[in-house]
Amino acid sequence: MQAIRIEGLGKKYLIRHQINRRLYDALGEWFSRIGRRIRHPFIERSKPRNIEEFWALKNLSFGVEQGERVAIVGHNGAGKSTLLKILSRITAPTEGRISLKGRVASLLEVGTGFHPELTGRENIYLNAAILGMRSWEIKKNFDDIVEFSGVEKFIDMPIKRYSSGMSVRLAFAIAAHLTSEILIVDEVLAVGDLEFQKKCMGKMDEISHKEGRTILFVSHNMGAVLQLCNRVICLEHGQMVFDTNDVVDGANRYMSLAKPEEYVSEWLNPGDKYESEYFKPLRFGIYTSDGKKNHGERRRHDELFVEIEGVVKKPHKALCVGYCMKDQAGSVIYWTYHSDQVKSPDEIPELEGHVCLRSRVPLEILNLGKKNLELAIRIYNGDWIAAPGGTNPAALTFMLEGPMNDSPYCVIQRTGPNAIDGTWQLA
Repeated sequence: MQAIRIEGLGKKYLIRHQINRRLYDALGEWFSRIGRRIRHPFIERSKPRNIEEFWALKNLSFGVEQGERVAIVGHNGAGKSTLLKILSRITAPTEGRISLKGRVASLLEVGTGFHPELTGRENIYLNAAILGMRSWEIKKNFDDIVEFSGVEKFIDMPIKRYSSGMSVRLAFAIAAHLTSEILIVDEVLAVGDLEFQKKCMGKMDEISHKEGRTILFVSHNMGAVLQLCNRVICLEHGQMVFDTNDVVDGANRYMSLAKPEEYVSEWLNPGDKYESEYFKPLRFGIYTSDGKKNHGERRRHDELFVEIEGVVKKPHKALCVGYCMKDQAGSVIYWTYHSDQVKSPDEIPELEGHVCLRSRVPLEILNLGKKNLELAIRIYNGDWIAAPGGTNPAALTFMLEGPMNDSPYCVIQRTGPNAIDGTWQLA
């Protein structure tokens, strides 16, 4: 039995572009257009030249069986959130039709349906009522909602004093305890901490398997997709790229959609960025064994190196120069500094003058998929010079492609950030 049926769905937006012109020219054109409409009211009005049509979704069709756990993936702007808003009846489609069997609970944005002046307790009753929960259901589930959210101590505090993480925990707790047949979850779970994300994944897994609820899950975290979902639908420019029940294959295909020109193989300091009294980075890049800049995909048996070039302005024993590697979801895989391999404090190399540090990337321990490297320079137990994360960090990217190794059973990506080729023998 299908819980969701989508046929020929399309959503069009009109984008108005600002035209720079003199004021009296713009007013003259406006009055002229009004005059033409008065003289010829039945002539079809033409679309203004500064209006552009944008189709967020176009000719989308698929069905979802009851109890399925479907991941909707795609790059930013692919149409994922628009699709969920249409299914949640927040916005209407331009064309096509959708059929939903049962109640829908949606968690699309942090704090949706919350009133900032009301307390957490009052907002549970308000938000649950908006979602369609009856008063006796709210009273029955109230204690479970509060316990699951973990905001017991702050339940009588106004929501405006909650952090974004606290708000999303409370919102998810309400949606998870609604007796709906369909649960729609956008990327908002990324706001919560790691412990709560695990709790949410366990809850969604429970309500899907035990209660037979249908889940639509939008996420860029392929680990969460592999853990929860049994189907992957990928969107690109508002249209379906693929639909597969092989979740691992779907995750790999989605991660391989990045184009080579999107990969960054070298960062050059544009001026005085990250300059400090101790060190100024000049270049940060990833290179092949013959010293050429890496472009695009690598295999696990390839040789790849990171180089960091810079000027030591003031030598310091505690200067640490290195990088942080993350997966495409932003989770840290490992950190490394130039001082990692020393066996005693006396062996720490004290950098001086113009230096270029080189380190091999251990591709053989990495899982498949897109990798991000971010420059990490600091004084140990002191100030950061270049910190990973934040806005516009010095970052590099590359794609690690399959197969995992030569074994016919190690073709696709494994679960987790790392993967090793274990050494086995008959004991």
